[in-house]
Amino acid sequence: MLIASATWAAEWATWGLIGLWLSAFLAGGPLPFPSEVTLVALLEAGASPWICVGVATCGNVIGAILIYGVGRGITRGGRLGERLAKRCQEDPQRMERARAQVDRWGSPVLVLAWIPIVGDLFVLAGGLARVPFLPALAWLTLGKGARYGLVAWTFLQVR
Repeated sequence: MLIASATWAAEWATWGLIGLWLSAFLAGGPLPFPSEVTLVALLEAGASPWICVGVATCGNVIGAILIYGVGRGITRGGRLGERLAKRCQEDPQRMERARAQVDRWGSPVLVLAWIPIVGDLFVLAGGLARVPFLPALAWLTLGKGARYGLVAWTFLQVR
């Protein structure tokens, strides 16, 4: 399955920067998608590392902001909030640990949003804890941008 999704992610590079943005957007949301493969494929094709890192970061952050918005939506209540809250009850211990970290460290914990699976929980918990939007956006961008920058730098050093 992982090899198939990695192959699929490399195919997205044929769409250029739009494919990179889309793959990063999907990876920034709750879907486990290897957007780094698309990034590396574009770098291999000779695309600008700075532009690729910027596009991937932008797509990934917007995907994460959707998760943050879901967390904020849960706190608003109503039918949608109730439905979303039920979905979060599927793994209450993991969610509570993430929320405790957000409560303890505040918005800087969102710099860890790039970590697979756990990062999504931090972002959701940030929305639930009503972390202010601009600090959340700044920390998300820093963490996700650093990850893509490190991937690009590592690839260019090894190549």
